[in-house]
Amino acid sequence: MRILLTGGAGFIGSALTRELLARGHEVRVLDLLTYAGVAASLSELEGDPAYSFVRADIADPTTVAAVFADFQPEAVAHLAAETHVDRSIDGPAVFVRTNVVGTQVLLDQALAAWRGLSGEAADAFRFLHVSTDEVFGSLGEEGRFSETSPYDPRSPYAASKAASDHLVRAWGHTFGLPTIISNCSNNYGARQFPEKLIPTMILRALRGETLPVYGDGANVRDWLFVEDHARALADILERGAPGRTYAVGGDAERTNLQLVHALCAVLDRLRPAPGGGRYADRIQMVDDRPGHDRRYAIDAALIRAELGWAPKVDLDQGLERTVRWYLDNEAWWAPLVADPQGLARLGRL
Repeated sequence: MRILLTGGAGFIGSALTRELLARGHEVRVLDLLTYAGVAASLSELEGDPAYSFVRADIADPTTVAAVFADFQPEAVAHLAAETHVDRSIDGPAVFVRTNVVGTQVLLDQALAAWRGLSGEAADAFRFLHVSTDEVFGSLGEEGRFSETSPYDPRSPYAASKAASDHLVRAWGHTFGLPTIISNCSNNYGARQFPEKLIPTMILRALRGETLPVYGDGANVRDWLFVEDHARALADILERGAPGRTYAVGGDAERTNLQLVHALCAVLDRLRPAPGGGRYADRIQMVDDRPGHDRRYAIDAALIRAELGWAPKVDLDQGLERTVRWYLDNEAWWAPLVADPQGLARLGRL
């Protein structure tokens, strides 16, 4: 397929770009290269005849229309988004523009492109919108989110993604556009921008800094290795049913404090701290994030049964692979944290 992939210079987007190219698809990445869009994440793909890149804003209808007209995609994988909860607390407006308005612009252009197709080409067209489990709010001590969970977003980020999910479903129901939505749990792995928990902890540890953990550290997340997620998204694009929602999770729940201790143990082994001592001794409990959801977990039974997908990388393996990648790829992350405030906390009231 010719697949237009928005946000392909981001963390999950760059992993999906690689997965789709490996499966023989043609991929055109559309990315504005804002702060979290890292061109170096795609540099090794330059020269691949099946890969192309356009720097563009998904909220600009004229530019997006030109990309559709030139590339004539047979499917769209929409990953471009503002994603960091703390940043959404400091500045919600950009989240609404990118995540809500940008999604509406893409849906309009995809609808026009799909209406120009006929026969098998029209039947095969897909618009995959990649979303998050945060749209469902917070779980108690038991239960997991599924495709039928009610929406209850708690942060500006989650609200903007919930709005975009609803737009995608509306374009499917009202206009017949063959849309699919995926809602995933927390991703981790190589090339994740250093504002998120795991890369922040790794890089602060390497810089000899404290390791701040919000609140009591008992907030629970379900962790999904990014390459497993990329396989799931590629499976959905290739074989997913229009109108479906697929919940994608790693079945690897940990409290934030447990996760940071696990990272510290890997670092102790792979890069002992100068002068000795344990990295875990640097953990510091700090004021909690405003409105911090207590627990997320995903029930991925539908995608397992319908598409035969399952995660291949368990959390221990994935954390080791992730730490090794950051240790071996300082040239990728060093420019991103060159500013002394590069790993500073955001989202304070």
